[in-house]
Amino acid sequence: MPLPTVEIETAADPKHAVIWLHGLGADGHDFEPIVPELVDRAWPALRFVFPHAPVRPVTVNGGMPMRAWYDITGMEIAQKQDEAGMRASIAQLDELIAREVARGIVGENIILAGFSQGGAIALAGGLRHAQKLGGIMALSTYLPMAEKTDVEIVPANRAIPIFMGHGTVDPIVPLRLGEMSRDALQRLGYAVEWHSYPMAHQVCAEEIADLRRWLGARLS
Repeated sequence: MPLPTVEIETAADPKHAVIWLHGLGADGHDFEPIVPELVDRAWPALRFVFPHAPVRPVTVNGGMPMRAWYDITGMEIAQKQDEAGMRASIAQLDELIAREVARGIVGENIILAGFSQGGAIALAGGLRHAQKLGGIMALSTYLPMAEKTDVEIVPANRAIPIFMGHGTVDPIVPLRLGEMSRDALQRLGYAVEWHSYPMAHQVCAEEIADLRRWLGARLS
C-alpha cells in the first residue's frame, strides 16, 4: 500500500512527475507552497507528489513519535545510521515511483526531490532504483549509507543528474556533510550541480530560481 500523499497537477494529463519528500517532523503539505513559485507556465503538465512519511519514535527528540523517514539517534546525523529505517523508506519510495509508472509516466520523466531527511532518501533511493529516472533534487541533505553506495548503485541510474543545494550556516545538516556527500558522489562519477546559499536549514528564493532552471532543463 503506497504512502498517503498530497498531489498537485499543473495541468491535465501530466506526463512528468516530481516525487518530493519532506524533512523530519513535517508532512506532505510542507512543500506544497513551492509549486507556484517553482513552475514555469511554459513547462509540460507536471504532477507533484508529496508523500507523508510514517509516524515513528525519533530518538534525538526524546523518543517522541513524529513523521520521519528513519530514526536519528543523535546530533551527529551521519553516525549510527538507522539503516533498516532507511531501507524501508527506500522501498516505499520505489512503490510511489511504480504507482506513477502505472499511471502512465515513464521512469525517465520522474524526478525525485527531498529536503533534509527526505533528500537523503531521494538520493539513496534514486541511485538504487532499478529503472532509469530523470534526476534528483537533494536539498540541505547528505548521502546516507555512503560506504555502501558504490556496490549498490544500479547501472540504470549511473548517470542520473543531481542538483544539491545547501545553506552555509545550516545548524542541522552541516555544510561540511553536504560537501562530503557531493565529493563522494563525484568520486563515483556523478555529475552533481552544487549550490550553496547564505541561509540556515531552509530553502531561499535564489535556490528556487536555480531549481527552476535545473528542472526546466530536464523537462525540455
